[in-house]
Amino acid sequence: MRIRNLIFTLTIFSLGMFTLWGCQKTERKPAAGLQVVTTLFPLYDFARSIAGEKAQVTMLLPPGVEPHTFEPKPEDMIRINRAGLFIYTNPYMEPWAETVVRGVDNKGLKVVNAGQRVRYRAAVSSGQGDHNREKGHDQHGHKGQDPHIWLDFANAAIMVDTILDGFVAADSANAGFYRSNAEILKSKLASLDQSYRDSLANCTTRKLLHGGHYTFGYLANRYNLEYHALSGVSSDSEPSASRMVALVGEIRSSGARYLFAEELLSPRLTETLAKEAGVGVLMLHGAHNLSRDELTKGTSFFDLMERNLERLRKGLGCTTK
Repeated sequence: MRIRNLIFTLTIFSLGMFTLWGCQKTERKPAAGLQVVTTLFPLYDFARSIAGEKAQVTMLLPPGVEPHTFEPKPEDMIRINRAGLFIYTNPYMEPWAETVVRGVDNKGLKVVNAGQRVRYRAAVSSGQGDHNREKGHDQHGHKGQDPHIWLDFANAAIMVDTILDGFVAADSANAGFYRSNAEILKSKLASLDQSYRDSLANCTTRKLLHGGHYTFGYLANRYNLEYHALSGVSSDSEPSASRMVALVGEIRSSGARYLFAEELLSPRLTETLAKEAGVGVLMLHGAHNLSRDELTKGTSFFDLMERNLERLRKGLGCTTK
């Protein structure tokens, strides 16, 4: 771990040298418009909706890569250094972001912590049920917060406002254009939120049982679902044998017909638990990232969330009045 941290620090220290060498080696013409670099998919999708044709938005996270353990490569840091706007989720999801920014020598770079004004929930390390543990405060001065803030659509709307502020600061000449697009985006989030409320109001069970890491706490809390995940917030956290036995018991006692798994992560353990409990498996998308195929097709955040809603309705046995 010390060697890894040393390499990471030396890489950041060398960023200016890489950039200087790149400028001397090849004279590249800057791309037209504001250059925006984002970390995770929700930020990328929100930013490109706000940007329209006035800015170029890219995502650091390669398709299909698990974000919790991602660390940027030297070429990623050079991309950030050349951008006019860098957007990351929060210091809990990307603990490396602030270190990278300190190593950037681009004084004109605007940096946005998209989660700086949202309402955080405490992280769960045990994987136990966590119904209604809303903390009701922002993240300043607090450790161990759940980083999956975009899965509460009220938080997502606040993130859109924060991202918009970054666009306006970086490119004030197009502020009106960006504000108009942000309002459209927030209207779509409000409609999505209402669709979830209506669709999940009448369900056979309100227990959301997930055979993976603790991803959907915000979503469950917003729609009054009782969320039980196999393991904690980190995707590489290892569930204990007793926790696996307990989850199988919860599935059986709840009368649930499905156990949920998370797309882009291996469903093998979930499938084993589901078989033991005699239930089916349904996939939910955490929206951290996309597969290469989804990215090529232009899949949006709203596409993923509408697909999630269909599967939640089926898995929880929900009916519309």
